[in-house]
Amino acid sequence: MKKNGYLGETSRMSEISSYVGAQVRRYRKACGMTIQQLADQIHKSRATVCKYENGEIVLDVETLYEISQVLQISFSQLTAFHGKTQKPEMESWSGKSPFFEAKRLYFYFYDGRYQRMKDGVIDIYEKEGAMGTYKASLSICSVSRNGRSSEIYYTGTVLYSDMLIRFSFVNQYNPLEEDLLYIFNPLEMRDFTDGLLCGISSADLMPCAFKCLVTLKPQEFTEELRQRLLFSKEELRRWGRLNMLLIDNRSEY
Repeated sequence: MKKNGYLGETSRMSEISSYVGAQVRRYRKACGMTIQQLADQIHKSRATVCKYENGEIVLDVETLYEISQVLQISFSQLTAFHGKTQKPEMESWSGKSPFFEAKRLYFYFYDGRYQRMKDGVIDIYEKEGAMGTYKASLSICSVSRNGRSSEIYYTGTVLYSDMLIRFSFVNQYNPLEEDLLYIFNPLEMRDFTDGLLCGISSADLMPCAFKCLVTLKPQEFTEELRQRLLFSKEELRRWGRLNMLLIDNRSEY
């Protein structure tokens, strides 16, 4: 029994190391950084960083923190491992949209202020009294004007309907900052959907809205994903004609 337990723990640690290594690789590529450049930044050899990313070496806490600072992401974005059993599976669909069943969602948007893609994690948990309403938490990696990275935490509720799912979040440290996230509830079987994140920008206290992609599984930071998160010129023209969005009168529009 002890031997089996040990093997189980070893397998679990290997799974965690592989996950963390894959996260390091993902965010390194998103920053346009080579393995050698990351190795130089954290004062390790290229071979060692390769083993980190392949899950062959278990990363210690100090090195993980150093990597998160170099890649300008939060520590938890490298370590938020929840195991296979907690990931939403399409096979478990039972007549409802998988977004109704999911306990964890991933969302992505492009922040034009800093010209970079950002991501967040939504956890849905305890049910409240109101019909169809659940509690939820949100974490977003934020980058300040001086380039420093930090993680912002929100708590709130999620309300389900046939066509839309609405999240209402409040910043844990600033109750005046409230954000709304609306996502379409897809009727067909798929693991992604579009959304809109809107609120008041803490940077300049102006209304802001971001086009989002919400998924059941983590996504790679690719150019294809970036293009999908950008507003097209046709979208801006159409919304301008309908008076749905105020835009600057610039020639490129």
